[in-house]
Amino acid sequence: MSEVSSKELYEFKKTLKELSQKRGRGTELVSVYIPPDKQLSDVGKHMRDELGQSANIKSKQTKKNVQSAIEVILQSIRLYKQPPENGIVLFVGMIPKGGPGTEKMEKYILEPPEPVTTYWYKCNNEFFLEPLEYMIEERDTYGLAVVDRKEATIATLKGKKITLVGHLTSGVPGKHKAGGQSQRRFDRVIEDEAREFLKRIARRINDEFLPLKDDLKAVV
Repeated sequence: MSEVSSKELYEFKKTLKELSQKRGRGTELVSVYIPPDKQLSDVGKHMRDELGQSANIKSKQTKKNVQSAIEVILQSIRLYKQPPENGIVLFVGMIPKGGPGTEKMEKYILEPPEPVTTYWYKCNNEFFLEPLEYMIEERDTYGLAVVDRKEATIATLKGKKITLVGHLTSGVPGKHKAGGQSQRRFDRVIEDEAREFLKRIARRINDEFLPLKDDLKAVV
Protein backbone atom coordinates (compact mmCIF):
# COMPACT_ATOMS: atom_id res chain seq x y z
CA MET A 1 0.00 0.00 0.00
CA SER A 2 1.42 3.38 -0.97
CA GLU A 3 2.21 5.87 1.78
CA VAL A 4 0.38 9.18 1.92
CA SER A 5 2.69 12.20 1.84
CA SER A 6 2.37 15.05 4.33
CA LYS A 7 1.18 17.34 1.54
CA GLU A 8 -1.49 14.86 0.43
CA LEU A 9 -2.67 14.42 4.01
CA TYR A 10 -2.83 18.20 4.47
CA GLU A 11 -4.92 18.59 1.32
CA PHE A 12 -7.16 15.72 2.41
CA LYS A 13 -7.78 17.32 5.81
CA LYS A 14 -8.45 20.66 4.14
CA THR A 15 -11.05 19.08 1.85
CA LEU A 16 -12.76 17.36 4.79
CA LYS A 17 -12.97 20.67 6.63
CA GLU A 18 -14.59 22.29 3.60
CA LEU A 19 -17.05 19.41 3.25
CA SER A 20 -17.98 19.60 6.93
CA GLN A 21 -19.24 23.15 6.41
CA LYS A 22 -21.58 22.34 3.53
CA ARG A 23 -25.31 21.94 4.11
CA GLY A 24 -28.23 21.09 1.88
CA ARG A 25 -31.68 22.63 2.11
CA GLY A 26 -33.13 19.18 2.69
CA THR A 27 -31.90 15.61 3.10
CA GLU A 28 -30.38 15.69 -0.37
CA LEU A 29 -26.60 15.47 0.06
CA VAL A 30 -25.46 11.99 -0.94
CA SER A 31 -22.39 10.22 0.46
CA VAL A 32 -21.18 6.89 -0.91
CA TYR A 33 -18.25 4.88 0.50
CA ILE A 34 -16.97 2.08 -1.75
CA PRO A 35 -14.42 -0.43 -0.34
CA PRO A 36 -11.60 -1.58 -2.65
CA ASP A 37 -13.09 -5.08 -2.98
CA LYS A 38 -16.62 -3.90 -3.76
CA GLN A 39 -17.96 -4.72 -7.21
CA LEU A 40 -18.87 -1.48 -8.96
CA SER A 41 -21.65 -3.29 -10.79
CA ASP A 42 -23.25 -3.94 -7.38
CA VAL A 43 -22.87 -0.27 -6.48
CA GLY A 44 -24.49 0.72 -9.76
CA LYS A 45 -27.42 -1.61 -9.11
CA HIS A 46 -27.86 -0.17 -5.63
CA MET A 47 -27.77 3.39 -6.97
CA ARG A 48 -30.44 2.55 -9.54
CA ASP A 49 -32.56 1.02 -6.76
CA GLU A 50 -32.15 4.21 -4.72
CA LEU A 51 -33.07 6.23 -7.78
CA GLY A 52 -36.33 4.32 -7.95
CA GLN A 53 -36.95 4.69 -4.21
CA SER A 54 -36.37 8.44 -4.41
CA ALA A 55 -39.63 8.76 -6.35
CA ASN A 56 -41.36 8.43 -2.96
CA ILE A 57 -39.80 11.63 -1.58
CA LYS A 58 -42.62 14.08 -0.88
CA SER A 59 -40.79 17.33 -1.57
CA LYS A 60 -40.52 17.82 -5.32
CA GLN A 61 -37.34 19.88 -5.01
CA THR A 62 -35.64 17.44 -2.65
CA LYS A 63 -36.66 14.54 -4.89
CA LYS A 64 -35.23 16.28 -7.95
CA ASN A 65 -31.97 17.09 -6.17
CA VAL A 66 -31.51 13.57 -4.79
CA GLN A 67 -32.17 12.03 -8.19
CA SER A 68 -29.71 14.43 -9.82
CA ALA A 69 -27.04 13.53 -7.24
CA ILE A 70 -27.55 9.80 -7.79
CA GLU A 71 -27.30 10.27 -11.55
CA VAL A 72 -23.97 12.07 -11.06
CA ILE A 73 -22.72 9.18 -8.90
CA LEU A 74 -23.76 6.64 -11.54
CA GLN A 75 -21.91 8.62 -14.21
CA SER A 76 -18.84 8.91 -12.00
CA ILE A 77 -18.45 5.23 -11.13
CA ARG A 78 -18.72 4.30 -14.81
CA LEU A 79 -15.29 5.90 -15.23
CA TYR A 80 -13.72 3.18 -13.07
CA LYS A 81 -13.15 -0.47 -13.94
CA GLN A 82 -12.65 -1.19 -10.26
CA PRO A 83 -12.21 0.84 -7.06
CA PRO A 84 -8.74 2.25 -6.35
CA GLU A 85 -6.37 0.62 -3.85
CA ASN A 86 -8.03 2.17 -0.79
CA GLY A 87 -11.50 2.36 -2.26
CA ILE A 88 -13.29 5.55 -3.19
CA VAL A 89 -15.67 8.00 -1.53
CA LEU A 90 -18.13 10.22 -3.39
CA PHE A 91 -19.92 13.29 -2.04
CA VAL A 92 -22.54 14.81 -4.33
CA GLY A 93 -25.34 17.28 -3.81
CA MET A 94 -26.94 20.65 -4.46
CA ILE A 95 -25.26 23.27 -2.26
CA PRO A 96 -27.02 26.63 -1.79
CA LYS A 97 -24.89 29.70 -2.45
CA GLY A 98 -27.44 32.12 -1.06
CA GLY A 99 -31.22 32.29 -1.13
CA PRO A 100 -33.61 29.89 -2.86
CA GLY A 101 -32.65 29.12 -6.44
CA THR A 102 -28.91 29.59 -5.89
CA GLU A 103 -28.15 25.88 -5.43
CA LYS A 104 -25.28 24.43 -7.45
CA MET A 105 -24.43 20.77 -7.93
CA GLU A 106 -21.09 19.92 -6.32
CA LYS A 107 -19.19 16.66 -6.64
CA TYR A 108 -16.18 15.46 -4.65
CA ILE A 109 -14.41 12.17 -5.33
CA LEU A 110 -11.83 11.20 -2.72
CA GLU A 111 -9.34 8.36 -2.49
CA PRO A 112 -8.85 8.00 1.28
CA PRO A 113 -5.49 7.55 3.04
CA GLU A 114 -6.62 4.20 4.48
CA PRO A 115 -8.82 1.46 3.00
CA VAL A 116 -12.58 1.93 3.17
CA THR A 117 -13.82 -1.09 5.12
CA THR A 118 -17.61 -0.68 4.90
CA TYR A 119 -19.93 0.17 2.03
CA TRP A 120 -22.10 3.15 2.93
CA TYR A 121 -24.87 5.04 1.18
CA LYS A 122 -26.13 8.05 3.12
CA CYS A 123 -28.54 10.81 2.18
CA ASN A 124 -28.82 13.72 4.59
CA ASN A 125 -28.62 17.51 4.84
CA GLU A 126 -24.86 17.18 5.41
CA PHE A 127 -22.18 14.86 4.10
CA PHE A 128 -21.33 11.72 6.07
CA LEU A 129 -17.69 12.29 7.03
CA GLU A 130 -17.15 10.26 10.21
CA PRO A 131 -15.26 7.31 8.63
CA LEU A 132 -12.82 9.67 6.92
CA GLU A 133 -12.41 11.83 10.00
CA TYR A 134 -11.52 8.71 11.97
CA MET A 135 -8.80 7.87 9.44
CA ILE A 136 -6.98 11.15 10.03
CA GLU A 137 -7.28 11.22 13.81
CA GLU A 138 -4.00 11.34 15.67
CA ARG A 139 -3.89 7.89 17.21
CA ASP A 140 -1.21 6.28 19.35
CA THR A 141 0.68 3.37 17.81
CA TYR A 142 1.51 0.31 19.90
CA GLY A 143 3.82 -2.57 19.12
CA LEU A 144 2.36 -6.02 19.78
CA ALA A 145 4.27 -9.27 20.30
CA VAL A 146 2.58 -12.59 21.07
CA VAL A 147 5.20 -15.21 21.93
CA ASP A 148 5.40 -18.84 22.99
CA ARG A 149 7.99 -21.57 22.44
CA LYS A 150 6.64 -22.58 19.06
CA GLU A 151 5.89 -19.27 17.35
CA ALA A 152 5.78 -15.51 17.64
CA THR A 153 3.60 -12.91 15.96
CA ILE A 154 4.61 -9.25 15.74
CA ALA A 155 2.19 -6.47 14.81
CA THR A 156 1.34 -2.81 15.27
CA LEU A 157 -1.92 -1.42 16.61
CA LYS A 158 -3.09 2.06 15.63
CA GLY A 159 -6.60 2.95 16.68
CA LYS A 160 -8.58 -0.16 15.77
CA LYS A 161 -6.26 -1.22 12.97
CA ILE A 162 -3.84 -4.12 13.52
CA THR A 163 -1.06 -4.55 10.96
CA LEU A 164 0.88 -7.82 10.94
CA VAL A 165 4.60 -7.15 10.46
CA GLY A 166 6.19 -10.50 11.25
CA HIS A 167 5.59 -14.15 12.11
CA LEU A 168 8.31 -16.56 13.27
CA THR A 169 8.32 -20.27 14.09
CA SER A 170 10.86 -21.87 16.41
CA GLY A 171 11.29 -25.50 15.46
CA VAL A 172 11.86 -26.21 19.17
CA PRO A 173 10.99 -29.89 19.77
CA GLY A 174 8.23 -30.93 22.12
CA LYS A 175 8.47 -33.41 24.98
CA HIS A 176 10.78 -36.41 24.62
CA LYS A 177 10.19 -39.84 26.11
CA ALA A 178 13.83 -40.75 26.65
CA GLY A 179 14.93 -41.26 30.25
CA GLY A 180 18.09 -40.77 32.30
CA GLN A 181 21.01 -38.91 30.78
CA SER A 182 19.39 -38.87 27.34
CA GLN A 183 16.41 -37.03 28.77
CA ARG A 184 18.59 -34.45 30.53
CA ARG A 185 20.70 -33.95 27.42
CA PHE A 186 17.60 -33.55 25.30
CA ASP A 187 16.12 -31.06 27.79
CA ARG A 188 19.30 -28.96 27.55
CA VAL A 189 19.04 -28.96 23.77
CA ILE A 190 15.43 -27.82 23.97
CA GLU A 191 16.32 -25.02 26.40
CA ASP A 192 19.20 -23.87 24.20
CA GLU A 193 16.96 -23.79 21.13
CA ALA A 194 14.25 -21.94 23.06
CA ARG A 195 16.77 -19.29 24.15
CA GLU A 196 18.00 -18.90 20.58
CA PHE A 197 14.42 -18.50 19.43
CA LEU A 198 13.84 -15.74 21.99
CA LYS A 199 16.99 -13.98 20.75
CA ARG A 200 15.73 -14.26 17.18
CA ILE A 201 12.40 -12.76 18.26
CA ALA A 202 14.19 -9.90 20.02
CA ARG A 203 16.24 -9.13 16.91
CA ARG A 204 13.12 -9.14 14.74
CA ILE A 205 11.26 -6.88 17.18
CA ASN A 206 14.19 -4.46 17.10
CA ASP A 207 14.23 -4.53 13.31
CA GLU A 208 10.51 -3.80 13.10
CA PHE A 209 10.01 -1.35 15.96
CA LEU A 210 13.23 0.67 16.25
CA PRO A 211 12.48 2.58 13.02
CA LEU A 212 9.11 3.47 14.61
CA LYS A 213 10.51 4.47 18.01
CA ASP A 214 9.41 8.10 17.68
CA ASP A 215 5.82 7.03 17.00
CA LEU A 216 5.44 4.01 19.29
CA LYS A 217 3.61 4.58 22.56
CA ALA A 218 4.64 1.18 23.98
CA VAL A 219 5.33 -2.44 23.10
CA VAL A 220 3.07 -5.01 24.75
